[in-house]
Amino acid sequence: MRRRTFLSAAAAAYPMMQLPLPGAPKSDLPEYRVITKYPHLAGSGMPGRYPGQVVRVRAEQSIDEATEKLNVPVVEQMISRGMSELTGMKDARDAWRSFFEPNDVVGIKVNCSGAPMVMSSPEVVADIVKNLMAVGVQAKNIWIYERFPDQMATVGYEKYVPAGVHVDGIEKTRQSILGYDPATYVEVDFFGEDDTRSMMVRHVTERFSKIVNVPNMKDHGASGVTGCLKNIAYGNFSNVARSHQYSKTNTLSFIGTLASTEPLRSKTVLQVMDGMRGVWHGGPFLHDKKFRFYPKQMMFGTDPVSIDRLLIDVVEERRKQEKAISVWDRSEKNVKQGFTKDPNANNFIREPGHIEYAAGKGLGEYDIRKIREKAITI
Repeated sequence: MRRRTFLSAAAAAYPMMQLPLPGAPKSDLPEYRVITKYPHLAGSGMPGRYPGQVVRVRAEQSIDEATEKLNVPVVEQMISRGMSELTGMKDARDAWRSFFEPNDVVGIKVNCSGAPMVMSSPEVVADIVKNLMAVGVQAKNIWIYERFPDQMATVGYEKYVPAGVHVDGIEKTRQSILGYDPATYVEVDFFGEDDTRSMMVRHVTERFSKIVNVPNMKDHGASGVTGCLKNIAYGNFSNVARSHQYSKTNTLSFIGTLASTEPLRSKTVLQVMDGMRGVWHGGPFLHDKKFRFYPKQMMFGTDPVSIDRLLIDVVEERRKQEKAISVWDRSEKNVKQGFTKDPNANNFIREPGHIEYAAGKGLGEYDIRKIREKAITI
């Protein structure tokens, strides 16, 4: 049986519906077909209960740049303060309890593409796990996950969390579709590729009741930056790298389309951006440690668009310091195929506009004048 025939047959076994995409698509954008049986749960997920609000916590002593060692007590204090300020609750445990209940099954979506030098820090993830368990979520109902097991293995999350917490890579072998739901997918033909479907992670459709998104502060050669939106979108679907070819990337519209697909949108209830380390050129990977930098901050919210809008400024400021071209540079003449260590060259025509596009799909507030940021220094 051909792969496409198999997928069609499998999908037919499930009730499903095609959801209309909000907003009239521009003529130059790909035509997407979103297939899901899950309705949007009003008020749940993205942009969540705190639209347009971001709490940013900075701590100079959070990481030792020479040793790369995180100061765990300081990091824990940053997380406690960030959650309290976001919710307005004095007790951080009450803040976590306002999001999670003991019967929840919680997925923690980490980012390991830059590991082992830049990733969702295991110390940060461990404190999230600790707080979830403190409000009654059982270890067996907590899943730290990422698409690729080999990238996760370089981090070793299992060494930092209690026994029973799952650490799971979705694609046990690269391009395996077993960990994806054939009944929930986004279909689009970008470049005439044979497989035009990107299927959602099965854990999201079948297991998790809620998701915590833990991205990094990174430059990205295609999307401009890679933060909340890209981590939750590309990290929860199969067959996504096909969106790039030669100098062209479809990240402008693909990221927001994936992130807004149900039930992913409604289940992603909390964004915790880990800015202990960052990448200012060559992301999402870290090809050379000279492109690593140390923002020493974290951002908290439920609105991925607002956080990513602030992320642009963080990466852009560092690139200015390094005398690199802007993340907004879309000049064809500056595109060089394959990774280049030249910070004045791009892999693709960048699309940082994906954040504003996602705002247009209702995922959050993009207008910097309307984003309510609370900045805290510890």
